[in-house]
Amino acid sequence: MLSMTGFGQASLQGGSARFDVEIRSLNNKYLKVLIKLPDEFQSLEAELDARVRKHLSRGTVTLKAACTKSSAAATLNVNHESLDHYVKQIRQSESVASGDITLDIASLLGLPGVLVVPDDALDRLDQARQAFFELTDQACAGLIAMRQTEGLALVTELLDLKNLITERLALIEQRSPLVVQEYEQRLQSRIKTLLEAAEIPVEPMDVIREIAVYAERTDINEEVSRLKGHIEQFTEMVTAQDRKPIGRTLDFLAQEMLREANTIASKSSDAQTSRAVVEVKGAIDRIKEQVQNVE
Repeated sequence: MLSMTGFGQASLQGGSARFDVEIRSLNNKYLKVLIKLPDEFQSLEAELDARVRKHLSRGTVTLKAACTKSSAAATLNVNHESLDHYVKQIRQSESVASGDITLDIASLLGLPGVLVVPDDALDRLDQARQAFFELTDQACAGLIAMRQTEGLALVTELLDLKNLITERLALIEQRSPLVVQEYEQRLQSRIKTLLEAAEIPVEPMDVIREIAVYAERTDINEEVSRLKGHIEQFTEMVTAQDRKPIGRTLDFLAQEMLREANTIASKSSDAQTSRAVVEVKGAIDRIKEQVQNVE
């Protein structure tokens, strides 16, 4: 079982450039991928998004890719023809010719078309594509390894909560027939106390009918059986080794477990059973909280 939180990174030195990729993930019901790239490599965003989706199924995933070049490789080329054309036109201005306005080289370089990308821009893009793909795979592997470590801790906690539910459910199941017996004894005692002085006879069938109605109203065998089935399925999923995403299924399963526990609570009039049900519901709430972290 994998957690949804994790971090991974990888770097690569390719010629005059160093490439770095960092990837981190947080909880999300679905898979949301955010890609942050240098401006010159923005065209790779869709490809990197698809690359990440091959490795991950859920979570808010942020991938940050960077490229650090040597000073020579990082420079843009000056389009001298464009620059000369700008200067020629500006010098024809009367204000410049009279000396009222001087030319500023920084402003000239900022004009459209003066600074251009090198002729090998496509080669750089291909180099970046290969580097970022390789690094994305490595960073995802590191992130998944961290997710697995956190997933093991989640498995331990979820199984502890499951064991608590199983123990309390066994107590509830054990108390169920005793509750009816105790009700019968209380009913017999109450009837005897109220009617003994009046010397009014009580038909045994009336008592039996009342006990039967109570037993039907408080019968929790069906709910206990369904809850046991949910717990068994929950255990199988948590301990499975196939690494399939199970977070949303576990969340739904926890809701069904809570539904059965609430029904048991509504039928219970026994103090010991009620206390046990409260602990069961508390454990299920903890499960619901923890499975939000499961992929």
